[in-house]
Amino acid sequence: MTNLANVSVRNLRIELGANTVIEDLDLDVRAGEFVVLLGPSGCGKSTLLHSIAGLIDVTDGSIEIGGEDMTWADPKDRGVALVFQSYALYPTMNVERNMSFALRINGTPRPEIERRVKRAADMLQLGPLLARRPAQLSGGQRQRVAIGRALVREADVFLFDEPLSNLDAKLRTELRRELKQLHQQLGATMIYVTHDQVEAMTLATRMAVMKGGVIQQFGTPAEVYARPENLFVATFLGTPPMNLLRGTLEADEGKLWFRGPQLSVDVTNYAFKGAPDLTKPCILGVRPEDVRAGAGARGDALQGKVTLLEPMGNHRVLWLDYHGAQIASIDQDKAPLAGGAPVPFEIDASQVSLFDEANSERL
Repeated sequence: MTNLANVSVRNLRIELGANTVIEDLDLDVRAGEFVVLLGPSGCGKSTLLHSIAGLIDVTDGSIEIGGEDMTWADPKDRGVALVFQSYALYPTMNVERNMSFALRINGTPRPEIERRVKRAADMLQLGPLLARRPAQLSGGQRQRVAIGRALVREADVFLFDEPLSNLDAKLRTELRRELKQLHQQLGATMIYVTHDQVEAMTLATRMAVMKGGVIQQFGTPAEVYARPENLFVATFLGTPPMNLLRGTLEADEGKLWFRGPQLSVDVTNYAFKGAPDLTKPCILGVRPEDVRAGAGARGDALQGKVTLLEPMGNHRVLWLDYHGAQIASIDQDKAPLAGGAPVPFEIDASQVSLFDEANSERL
């Protein structure tokens, strides 16, 4: 059976040539968690994963797995199993031999090999394919085999390096669901790298959003989405991204307002981190789903004009012009709208975010 192990990264620094890819990074992954490392290309997420696997030497800092210092341990001694973006299957071996190769090399008894391969094959629906070679498999089936090869290791920690990025959209959706079910079945510790926010939001127990080798925010998907710590996180998550409006804070008759060139929003009940500073410019952020347009808006709503309508199947995205500001709204209404049509809208003040314009940090 799979053992549960936590992963603790402390003060990690990694230099590749003259470049510092990761500097003073801390990360704690609890036993049994599904942690996703999310960020744009080049942000250091795969480098961090490979350092945990032992494929990249660290410049400074420490990596503990299951309470043991593994900073300088060989990859084979770390109790981890890694699934790469490329399937990396042996073309001359069938599925069963691809999955059992590492166990055979290690001298695992045949009955134990058969038990592990059968268990992984049942989980991944590979039973009917065990006699096939990789060339006879679809892309999704090959990725399942690569995952199965990791599962038979019964490792303490499973590491996934963008395993779905080579698949088409339908297969990605199917395998994403299967990975989540697999984690629920195994209860194993998993760390998963992706640049796809949908994968991160749907798979993660907690997610670490990275930029420039630094973790910008680490929390549950719901926390990170609802309360982004800075403008990068706020705009990296969400489709369309968060609407941003510049302005200042102003006290008026016992209430606190965000005042911008286009509109004012009552932020009296906003959960500020400290005392609000009325002298500094700030940025108000609001998710498109919190801009209620059309029939969902009250009678005293603002009036915008439709500049673009994007049908998305079960909803549509309205792009509204309001005194020069472009505001996106996710709308469930099916009523036809023409370009330039006036549309009432309102902002849900209980769901907004405020950021310091100078340093982009959440207020």
